[in-house]
Amino acid sequence: MKQSPGTGKVIVKNKKAYHLYFIQEQYETGIELEGTEVKSLRDGKVSLSDSYCKVTKKDELLLLNLNIAPYSSGGYTNHNPIRKRRLLMHKREIVKLRNKLQQKGYTLVPLGLYFKRGWVKVELGLAKGKKKFDKREDLKKKEASRESKRY
Repeated sequence: MKQSPGTGKVIVKNKKAYHLYFIQEQYETGIELEGTEVKSLRDGKVSLSDSYCKVTKKDELLLLNLNIAPYSSGGYTNHNPIRKRRLLMHKREIVKLRNKLQQKGYTLVPLGLYFKRGWVKVELGLAKGKKKFDKREDLKKKEASRESKRY
């Protein structure tokens, strides 16, 4: 379940998520896609910014605001670029996630998309939002580590 996207071909990573959130736990899920969406993903035409996950009342896990550009050779069979996409996870895991998400300040954000043995996988992160001073502190640490590597 906790697997890094380095196991397959990485399609896209959400670098902004690590800046905006403290990532508590990571999960690997499958995603339900249409044929032209997979072809568009192979071309790398996807944007993870502003996307998030939600657990419905029927215990389904949905990925919202994921923008997969229409496939250039798709024609009339092309998909809607921004649509709700169902994530594939066991129901008991979804129930555990829902209970964790009900705590104040937690959200579920996609960290990356990648291929694993021909299947598209989504890496999700259970995240807690950072305050402004936390972000500044992280930037200071990053700058200090760059300076130490330079000398």
